[in-house]
Amino acid sequence: MKIKPFRGIRPPKELVEEVSSRPYDVLNSEEARAEAAGNPKSLYHIIKPEINFAPGTDEHDPRVYDAAVKQFQLFKQNGWLVQDKEEKYYVYAQTIPSGHRLSVSGERTQYGLVVGAWVDDYLEGRIKKHELTRRDKEEDRMKHVRVLNANMEPVFFAYPHREDLDAIVAEVTKGEPEYDFVAAPEGFRHTFWVINDPATIAKITEIFAQIPSMYIADGHHRSAAAARVGSELKMSAAKLLNDGMSATKSLNDVPEYEFFMAVCFPDNQLNIIDYNRVVKDLNGLSETEFLAKLAEDFEVTGYGLPVTENDVKPKGLHNFSLYLGGKWYSLTAKEGRYDDADPIGVLDVTISSNLILDKILGIKDLRSDKRIDFVGGIRGLGGLERRVDSGEMKMALALYPVTMQQIIAIADSGNIMPPKTTWFEPKLRSGLVVHELN
Repeated sequence: MKIKPFRGIRPPKELVEEVSSRPYDVLNSEEARAEAAGNPKSLYHIIKPEINFAPGTDEHDPRVYDAAVKQFQLFKQNGWLVQDKEEKYYVYAQTIPSGHRLSVSGERTQYGLVVGAWVDDYLEGRIKKHELTRRDKEEDRMKHVRVLNANMEPVFFAYPHREDLDAIVAEVTKGEPEYDFVAAPEGFRHTFWVINDPATIAKITEIFAQIPSMYIADGHHRSAAAARVGSELKMSAAKLLNDGMSATKSLNDVPEYEFFMAVCFPDNQLNIIDYNRVVKDLNGLSETEFLAKLAEDFEVTGYGLPVTENDVKPKGLHNFSLYLGGKWYSLTAKEGRYDDADPIGVLDVTISSNLILDKILGIKDLRSDKRIDFVGGIRGLGGLERRVDSGEMKMALALYPVTMQQIIAIADSGNIMPPKTTWFEPKLRSGLVVHELN
């Protein structure tokens, strides 16, 4: 993999909590407007610039993108974002505290390296994806990168863990962090170190050159958008220079716009949680008829009341939890209903899509059907109960999370997972560092 350090644009230490935000795509415009209320330094003014307009303003209005540019300029003019004088790598640690529902075995920390990832590694398939992107979301982020001439938010990569990189990170994190804070509302701790030593920077670049592939964990749309903008700029420059698309000779020859910002975590540190489904109706079936149809392909067992979340969550692969009519049921797929030799067919999202959503409920396109919605596991099974008990949804289906090994196997095989399969947590905090393309 070809990576490079970059001159990050970052908030001063005393402002980081005011500037930093959740990623643009984990909350809607009204939620972002509420979180940014009374805080002109919030990065939401740049990454969700529609909050600078009246509620209901189309987030794709050209004025909204123009506002993002003006806000970015304002942040730099006011010293809320300041560019490092030299190229750096950075270490970004995320800690789930002991007692959090995502850390049943105690406090857990994952350590990522913030780098400039090479556009050509993405375009030529060395940075591997496991999900399809939606064209409208990709176009939106592409316009955002283009008008700002910057990657405002990083993408989330995984790489096959290496002891030599672990050792470097361990040494760096012995030092005083640049940032160290706990962010609301999730309660995760975010810690950030700047790598200043030129020898360490050179060693990281050298080690990554030995890694054959990286994997997009989260941020497929941002990756695609950044790569498209970088590719456009590369082609424009080549046309201006009338120099064709000749290969660059060394890292120093490659322009900044051919790189985009990524946080790269070792694959053995990452946490994937469940990504669940809620459905508005039973396709004309009564609850009794629906359960009877489920019994054709699943062993169906009802849970007695009362139950805890631990009691009813899926126990392993091919076991699902159904919430219907105020009760929880266990569904275990029967032998012969799936193909363990097929990396896609063996996934629980595939089994549930084929045998429940399509076969029984008539939901064939998870990307466009308005009868289905998706709920990240961070909300717990209680979040599913609330959607059904409110009358908004008729039933909920909880899935066992996929593993990092499954993601790597699918990406390496060139396959694509069904939509809404993976939910990585914690999410990357935006605003700790920005990468400018010039």
